[in-house]
Amino acid sequence: MESKIKALALENFEEVLEIRRHLHQNPELSFEEYETSKYLKSKLSDWGLAIDETWVETGFTVVIDSGKPGKTVAIRADLDALPIHEKAEVEYKSIAEGKMHACGHDVHASCLMGVAKVLHETKADWNGRAVLIFQPGEEKLPGGASLMIQEGVLEKYQPDLMLAQHVYPEFEAGYVGFKSGTYMASADEIYLTVLGKGGHGALPHNNIDPIVMAAAIIMDLQTLSSRIAPPTLPTVLSFGKIIGNGATNVIPSEVRLEGTLRTFNEEWRAIFHQRITEICESIAKAHGGTCIVDIRKGYPFLINDIATTEASVRFASSYLGEEFVEPLQLRMTAEDFAYFSQQVPSCFYRLGVGNKKLGIDKSVHHPEFQVDEKALEIGVGLMAYLAIQHLNS
Repeated sequence: MESKIKALALENFEEVLEIRRHLHQNPELSFEEYETSKYLKSKLSDWGLAIDETWVETGFTVVIDSGKPGKTVAIRADLDALPIHEKAEVEYKSIAEGKMHACGHDVHASCLMGVAKVLHETKADWNGRAVLIFQPGEEKLPGGASLMIQEGVLEKYQPDLMLAQHVYPEFEAGYVGFKSGTYMASADEIYLTVLGKGGHGALPHNNIDPIVMAAAIIMDLQTLSSRIAPPTLPTVLSFGKIIGNGATNVIPSEVRLEGTLRTFNEEWRAIFHQRITEICESIAKAHGGTCIVDIRKGYPFLINDIATTEASVRFASSYLGEEFVEPLQLRMTAEDFAYFSQQVPSCFYRLGVGNKKLGIDKSVHHPEFQVDEKALEIGVGLMAYLAIQHLNS
């Protein structure tokens, strides 16, 4: 079976490559993937595959049924791009100003298209059915996964397990990575508005300085993760945006801060939200000002089912060779596939796409991010093989 899947992945490589380059050149932002969906649906129709249902307007599902009883395996790929101006000089560079597939979703979607072809052509070799989920809006709250779940995608298909892959420039093309159990962090967005009384910088006694309040808030909040959170629990609280709009001699009346909270425990996450609010409000009050706290709860932490992931590691080792299957560490980044992983036994793994010799080593979300496109062959073949092995096991 391995040799058959590898042959089909190679046979379909050029078409998958063409799809990937088309998507890369024509990126669309979260929940705006209308042309992306139209293009992919047209391809699937040409291959004799029907769209089962549309979800969240730009998402859709395809069901490939073997006609034999068995499990249901769901396989997900995301479709959206990022608001980044591409700086990589490639022939298929983005033609959409200020939009770029800088997180590899073009790879994910094109690989799932290849998987569709492989599964369609091998239905006689496996049992049960595969549900292919083309999901919009991974990069933007509340996340396309959560909305698809709200619309009933899990109730409709009731998958026994789910699979997803994500590009990983830290690994060279040819390698993949897995981690059982907790893998990626929850992610919340924090918006603070510190209100004081502006005035002349040389007359601070006449003002209520929101700059000083904001500085005190930032410094005090850092002690939450170092002195309040359990030391065994990874936690990150970072602020990446501060807007004061004063001047060298002008104290503004308002300062706005934006940051993120990442952790791996829902109980502690709720406590952290409460303490952030208490600290911000109390510091502002002590200085004579106020602070408006807006915490937007984002994706939960992603957990890889141990049995599903350990089986996937065995299958991947058989398909690629043990030396090409690497362990992964906890990661503080977030992923909305976590919503699926919280409800269905799942395996979310990493696909190596780097190539240092060719200078393909930029991280995701970088304006010069690129991938070694040879990884597409493995991205298609391995995912199809994992699905088939899980269906037949």
